[in-house]
Amino acid sequence: MRVCGFTIIRNAQRFDYPIVEAILSVLPVVDEFVVLVGNSDDDTRKVIESIGSSKIRIYNSVWDDSLRKGGQVLAVETDKAMDLIGPGFDWAFYIQADEVIHEMYHPAILDAMNRWKNDAQVEGLLFDYVHFYGDYNYIGDSRKWYRAEIRIVRPNIGIHSWKDAQGFRKENRKLNVRKIEASVFHYGWVKPPEKQQAKQQYFHKLWHDDRWMQENIPDQPQFDYSGIDSVAMFAGTHPAPMKERVLAQSWKVEIDPSKKKLSFRYKFLMLIERITGWRPGEYKNYQRID
Repeated sequence: MRVCGFTIIRNAQRFDYPIVEAILSVLPVVDEFVVLVGNSDDDTRKVIESIGSSKIRIYNSVWDDSLRKGGQVLAVETDKAMDLIGPGFDWAFYIQADEVIHEMYHPAILDAMNRWKNDAQVEGLLFDYVHFYGDYNYIGDSRKWYRAEIRIVRPNIGIHSWKDAQGFRKENRKLNVRKIEASVFHYGWVKPPEKQQAKQQYFHKLWHDDRWMQENIPDQPQFDYSGIDSVAMFAGTHPAPMKERVLAQSWKVEIDPSKKKLSFRYKFLMLIERITGWRPGEYKNYQRID
């Protein structure tokens, strides 16, 4: 079995992306890893080169900054990265720049890829998600966070990135996937407040025009983490590649998990989910076949 990892990245230092940790967390389960580096205002390429792995192949790209609707440019770049995967690979493992895989899941991931390698009906593998918020002690636990997404797909069969690159499709239909017992740790909402605010001011430009930005993104030096609707304390361990980053945290976010900012309807829907495991109205960009 041969596996190729792939990702895109731009301005890793400027917006404090844990891209090194993301790549390191996947390297043990892949044979090669494609990194498509966008035109950056910092030393992003040098950051990737510093990893020093012979598995990594680095390419350059120029993002089309005129694509300011629905995060389309992210899908365009993700497709470009996937197109760089050569022939002979059974699986392609996609990881975003703020996602990290815990090493405890490596055996399950390898087992799943081996188990369904020759089952052409299985077009992708589905992961659970853990979304961190504010700092490394809190996780978002309301309905606003997506619970699962595809991160492993079959390369070179016409699969493409969908909308803002959160997931994948083939010929605009949902992929047939198998669920595996592994989670993606998502750290996109864990940054120093000034870095998070800078990211918001830039990142929303990939979705919206200038008028929307002026009306919805406050002009302030730091991001206000207090607006979250619901969090829980994180009780597990972080992936090994994240150890230094977690220890080096230089800011503190104070959130009381017992205080929820939820409407009665939201509380009712979350109660249903907690009791039954069913999330009414959940968006699923995949078709489970297990």
